Amino acid sequence: MNDPQQTFVRTPALAGRHFSVVIVGAGINGVGVFRDLSLQGVDCLVVDKGDFAAGASSAPSRMIHGGLRYLESGAFSLVAEATRERNRLLRNAPHLVRPLRTMVPLSSRFGGLLGSALRFAGRSASPGARGLFVVALGLRLYELLGRRQCVLPGHRISRVPPADAGLFRPSVRWIATYFDAWISHPEWLILELMADACRDQPRSVAANYCQLTRCDGKAVTLRDEISGEQVQVTADVLVNASGAWLDHAAQALAGAGSRVMGTKGSHLVLDHPALHDALDGRMTYFEASDGRVCIVYPFLGRVLLGSTDIPVDDPDQVATAPHEIDYLLGVLRELFPRLRFGRDDVVYTFVGVRPLARSQVERPGQIPREHAVAVDPPNAARAVPLVSLVGGKWTSFRSLAEQASDEVLRQLGRSRVQSTAQLPIGGAAAWPAGVQAMERFLAHVGERSGLNPRRVGDLVCRYGSQALALAEHFAHAGDAPLRHAPAYSVAEIRYLCVHTGVARLSDLVIRRTLLAIRGQLSDPLLAELADVAGAALHWDSARRREELQACAAILRERHHARLAAVPDFDASLPAEPTMDPAAP
Repeated sequence: MNDPQQTFVRTPALAGRHFSVVIVGAGINGVGVFRDLSLQGVDCLVVDKGDFAAGASSAPSRMIHGGLRYLESGAFSLVAEATRERNRLLRNAPHLVRPLRTMVPLSSRFGGLLGSALRFAGRSASPGARGLFVVALGLRLYELLGRRQCVLPGHRISRVPPADAGLFRPSVRWIATYFDAWISHPEWLILELMADACRDQPRSVAANYCQLTRCDGKAVTLRDEISGEQVQVTADVLVNASGAWLDHAAQALAGAGSRVMGTKGSHLVLDHPALHDALDGRMTYFEASDGRVCIVYPFLGRVLLGSTDIPVDDPDQVATAPHEIDYLLGVLRELFPRLRFGRDDVVYTFVGVRPLARSQVERPGQIPREHAVAVDPPNAARAVPLVSLVGGKWTSFRSLAEQASDEVLRQLGRSRVQSTAQLPIGGAAAWPAGVQAMERFLAHVGERSGLNPRRVGDLVCRYGSQALALAEHFAHAGDAPLRHAPAYSVAEIRYLCVHTGVARLSDLVIRRTLLAIRGQLSDPLLAELADVAGAALHWDSARRREELQACAAILRERHHARLAAVPDFDASLPAEPTMDPAAP
């Protein structure tokens, strides 16, 4: 990572500065634009009223995919773009994005033919399970659209193998298998994009907990959401990449509104060893009885299940409701009737609001997933153009960012000098290709740092090729493990606090580490993390108590996390993702 004084700043440090571009929203789309424009030499400021990646960008299904189900609505260009970007992420971020073998359980040969035909023609159709013929046709088309630079195996359809005979409901007769991809830590990839941006353009900076409150001429007023201090900066172009908050931000930017609508997607993380082992590294992509498409797959030693699709008006007031937990557990019982599922299996929940282009449809699942770039010209209140990103999928962020950046460059009267299509992201630079190269790299990190192989493997999984420099840095500081989470060290937590823009304890716990989503938190661990973070960020005792109480409340109330007991980390810590980039 770069020097934090160069990459991450607090709002007061921005007073009086001028930037060619100010970007509102530090989720994946806003940061994608930040990285692309910085690569072109454009100095940018990206701000977010919360933490970096704290909105929908930290709450996807962790899938990197082309959108197989969008084929029924005839969204061929969307699927082609997303599969192409999936292939690029597999190549440009192999330390975080890996192939995912996916199963589709099938119970009939011709189910869903009429409904699929009606949906393809733009007509509404009652939910109904897709059969073998429809899925086979869809997978052939899916692979055809995603054939460019694809490194994934082709699909196959077979009878349910004997090993899976006791897994699914008795009506399942065939299994279609194909490959997509998954991402282990999306929030970290966003931080890597920001660091890459500031390396390419040192005048670019990022500020979290920084709310844009108004725009007068070329002057933009920013408020520090922690201290309340207000400052002004000036800009030549504004970019609204605030996702589900797009229309809210447009009011402060004197831009057009009513462009997006939000649907919330809730996910559960389960501690269910029997299901985890039965899935054997595979995702199951299936339809619930109400026609809702759901997914379940092994995730970092747990099982990830999602998702709901519920319209919401206020993206700031969302959490996974009890009825959503019951719904998702119910669809699991439908598919896996021989296994038992209950609320006690849930160790974590998360929810994000999808920023979808406003549309008049009967069901949320019918809302188009296409993205667009809109331009509001200068007006009486705002003397600079406003470029807005409408919609967008996590997988295709690079493509949308490129489209938006080209529009910004046009507004600035500048030209593109380099594409992001082939560039590695963060720790993907100099990533070892193949098992033997990875073994040599792991050995090299161990030799240089003196850390044990398990610790080296953890660091490489988290930080990719950057693990070499970080391992040496941590070793120099002693690399003493945390008492209640020995897979992390005090030096590592201090580094994350100082070098990645941490402003709240929840930033560290929920987004900079994987402790929360893996269900490995406890009250003693939170207290330990608050002490380390407080020392690194110079919090007094009152601030530490405040951060500890606020973080615990967020975890319990918004994420249904259980914090009462101290887990036996030595015995229960799931293994990190495999080092083999070709393995699922």
